Amino acid sequence: MSTLCACVQNYGPLAARLLIAQLFIISGIGKVGGFAGTAAFMTGVGLPAANVLLILTIALEIGCGLLLIIGWHARLAAAALCVFTFLASVIIHPFWNSDAASYLSQMNHFMKNFAIMGGMLYVMAYGAGPLSADRVRAAGKHDSKSINRR
Repeated sequence: MSTLCACVQNYGPLAARLLIAQLFIISGIGKVGGFAGTAAFMTGVGLPAANVLLILTIALEIGCGLLLIIGWHARLAAAALCVFTFLASVIIHPFWNSDAASYLSQMNHFMKNFAIMGGMLYVMAYGAGPLSADRVRAAGKHDSKSINRR
Protein backbone atom coordinates (compact mmCIF):
# COMPACT_ATOMS: atom_id res chain seq x y z
CA MET A 1 0.00 0.00 0.00
CA SER A 2 2.82 2.43 0.77
CA THR A 3 4.25 1.84 -2.73
CA LEU A 4 0.87 2.73 -4.23
CA CYS A 5 0.68 5.87 -2.09
CA ALA A 6 4.20 6.91 -3.09
CA CYS A 7 3.36 6.33 -6.74
CA VAL A 8 0.18 8.41 -6.50
CA GLN A 9 2.00 11.17 -4.61
CA ASN A 10 4.68 11.28 -7.30
CA TYR A 11 2.61 10.86 -10.47
CA GLY A 12 -0.91 11.79 -9.30
CA PRO A 13 -0.49 15.56 -9.47
CA LEU A 14 0.83 15.32 -13.05
CA ALA A 15 -2.05 13.04 -14.06
CA ALA A 16 -4.54 15.39 -12.36
CA ARG A 17 -3.09 18.42 -14.16
CA LEU A 18 -3.30 16.59 -17.50
CA LEU A 19 -6.89 15.50 -16.89
CA ILE A 20 -8.03 18.98 -15.92
CA ALA A 21 -5.99 20.89 -18.50
CA GLN A 22 -7.13 18.84 -21.48
CA LEU A 23 -10.68 20.03 -20.87
CA PHE A 24 -9.66 23.68 -21.24
CA ILE A 25 -7.28 23.12 -24.17
CA ILE A 26 -9.80 21.11 -26.19
CA SER A 27 -12.49 23.67 -25.41
CA GLY A 28 -10.23 26.54 -26.50
CA ILE A 29 -9.30 24.79 -29.75
CA GLY A 30 -12.97 24.08 -30.40
CA LYS A 31 -13.74 27.77 -29.98
CA VAL A 32 -11.11 28.61 -32.62
CA GLY A 33 -12.79 26.26 -35.10
CA GLY A 34 -16.28 27.51 -34.28
CA PHE A 35 -15.38 31.14 -33.71
CA ALA A 36 -18.39 32.76 -35.42
CA GLY A 37 -20.92 30.45 -33.78
CA THR A 38 -19.36 30.84 -30.34
CA ALA A 39 -19.24 34.63 -30.70
CA ALA A 40 -22.91 34.63 -31.71
CA PHE A 41 -23.77 32.46 -28.69
CA MET A 42 -21.87 34.83 -26.38
CA THR A 43 -23.72 37.80 -27.85
CA GLY A 44 -26.98 35.90 -27.35
CA VAL A 45 -26.37 35.52 -23.62
CA GLY A 46 -25.75 39.25 -23.35
CA LEU A 47 -21.95 39.46 -23.28
CA PRO A 48 -20.62 42.70 -24.76
CA ALA A 49 -17.70 42.77 -27.23
CA ALA A 50 -18.12 39.04 -27.84
CA ASN A 51 -15.28 38.81 -30.38
CA VAL A 52 -12.77 40.38 -27.98
CA LEU A 53 -14.00 38.30 -25.05
CA LEU A 54 -13.81 35.17 -27.18
CA ILE A 55 -10.20 35.85 -28.19
CA LEU A 56 -9.33 36.39 -24.52
CA THR A 57 -11.21 33.21 -23.57
CA ILE A 58 -9.35 31.15 -26.18
CA ALA A 59 -5.99 32.55 -25.02
CA LEU A 60 -6.87 31.85 -21.39
CA GLU A 61 -8.11 28.31 -21.95
CA ILE A 62 -5.24 27.20 -24.17
CA GLY A 63 -2.52 29.22 -22.45
CA CYS A 64 -3.41 28.36 -18.86
CA GLY A 65 -4.18 24.78 -19.88
CA LEU A 66 -0.65 24.42 -21.25
CA LEU A 67 0.82 26.07 -18.15
CA LEU A 68 -1.04 23.52 -16.02
CA ILE A 69 0.27 20.61 -18.07
CA ILE A 70 3.89 21.63 -17.74
CA GLY A 71 3.34 22.84 -14.19
CA TRP A 72 4.86 26.28 -14.74
CA HIS A 73 3.27 29.06 -12.66
CA ALA A 74 0.60 26.45 -12.01
CA ARG A 75 -0.91 28.27 -9.03
CA LEU A 76 -1.46 31.42 -11.07
CA ALA A 77 -2.85 29.45 -14.04
CA ALA A 78 -5.18 27.57 -11.70
CA ALA A 79 -6.37 30.82 -10.13
CA ALA A 80 -7.15 32.32 -13.54
CA LEU A 81 -8.99 29.18 -14.64
CA CYS A 82 -10.89 29.04 -11.34
CA VAL A 83 -12.19 32.60 -11.75
CA PHE A 84 -12.96 31.98 -15.43
CA THR A 85 -14.85 28.77 -14.60
CA PHE A 86 -16.87 30.52 -11.90
CA LEU A 87 -17.85 33.32 -14.28
CA ALA A 88 -18.70 30.86 -17.05
CA SER A 89 -20.84 28.87 -14.63
CA VAL A 90 -22.86 31.87 -13.51
CA ILE A 91 -23.18 33.47 -16.96
CA ILE A 92 -23.53 30.46 -19.27
CA HIS A 93 -25.15 27.83 -17.02
CA PRO A 94 -27.64 29.66 -14.75
CA PHE A 95 -29.79 26.61 -14.12
CA TRP A 96 -32.01 28.59 -11.74
CA ASN A 97 -33.27 30.58 -14.78
CA SER A 98 -33.58 27.58 -17.11
CA ASP A 99 -36.76 26.10 -18.47
CA ALA A 100 -37.81 22.63 -17.35
CA ALA A 101 -36.37 20.98 -20.48
CA SER A 102 -32.82 22.25 -19.89
CA TYR A 103 -32.82 22.60 -16.09
CA LEU A 104 -31.03 19.31 -15.32
CA SER A 105 -28.49 19.74 -18.11
CA GLN A 106 -27.64 23.27 -17.02
CA MET A 107 -27.45 22.23 -13.37
CA ASN A 108 -25.09 19.36 -14.26
CA HIS A 109 -22.82 21.73 -16.21
CA PHE A 110 -22.89 24.19 -13.32
CA MET A 111 -22.00 21.51 -10.73
CA LYS A 112 -19.32 19.99 -12.99
CA ASN A 113 -17.75 23.42 -13.24
CA PHE A 114 -17.76 23.72 -9.46
CA ALA A 115 -15.95 20.37 -9.24
CA ILE A 116 -13.37 21.69 -11.71
CA MET A 117 -13.00 24.78 -9.51
CA GLY A 118 -12.28 22.40 -6.63
CA GLY A 119 -9.40 20.93 -8.63
CA MET A 120 -8.11 24.44 -9.37
CA LEU A 121 -8.28 25.34 -5.67
CA TYR A 122 -6.26 22.23 -4.87
CA VAL A 123 -3.51 23.26 -7.33
CA MET A 124 -3.61 26.79 -5.89
CA ALA A 125 -3.18 25.44 -2.34
CA TYR A 126 -0.62 22.67 -2.91
CA GLY A 127 1.11 23.58 -6.14
CA ALA A 128 1.85 21.53 -9.23
CA GLY A 129 3.54 18.61 -7.50
CA PRO A 130 6.90 16.91 -7.91
CA LEU A 131 6.85 16.43 -11.70
CA SER A 132 6.51 20.05 -12.74
CA ALA A 133 8.45 23.00 -14.06
CA ASP A 134 7.59 24.84 -10.83
CA ARG A 135 9.39 22.17 -8.81
CA VAL A 136 12.42 22.33 -11.12
CA ARG A 137 12.44 26.13 -10.88
CA ALA A 138 12.19 26.00 -7.07
CA ALA A 139 15.03 23.47 -6.90
CA GLY A 140 17.15 25.73 -9.12
CA LYS A 141 16.54 28.71 -6.85
CA HIS A 142 17.47 26.60 -3.83
CA ASP A 143 20.69 25.43 -5.51
CA SER A 144 21.68 28.98 -6.51
CA LYS A 145 21.18 30.20 -2.94
CA SER A 146 23.45 27.48 -1.58
CA ILE A 147 26.09 28.33 -4.21
CA ASN A 148 25.95 32.04 -3.26
CA ARG A 149 26.52 31.17 0.42
CA ARG A 150 29.81 29.40 -0.29
